[in-house]
Amino acid sequence: MDDMLQTTLENVVSDPLVGPLAGPLSGPNYFTFLLVAGLGLLMALVYVPLRLFLTITTRSRRLRLLQQIRRLREELGQPIET
Repeated sequence: MDDMLQTTLENVVSDPLVGPLAGPLSGPNYFTFLLVAGLGLLMALVYVPLRLFLTITTRSRRLRLLQQIRRLREELGQPIET
């Protein structure tokens, strides 16, 4: 019985599809995951501040443009002084 169990375990570990599961912290899958996770974190660290900066500058430009339009409308509404 013990020999059969030992043989089964050896077959499972030697199988190329199941072998990497025997040692989850070794092999290319672990490093691929770390690489993809690291790139995702790097992209988030670059994207979030950039998105905030662009949003803030767009809103400030839009506010200045609206204020300029209001000033021009007020100037057009006043009678012309000669």
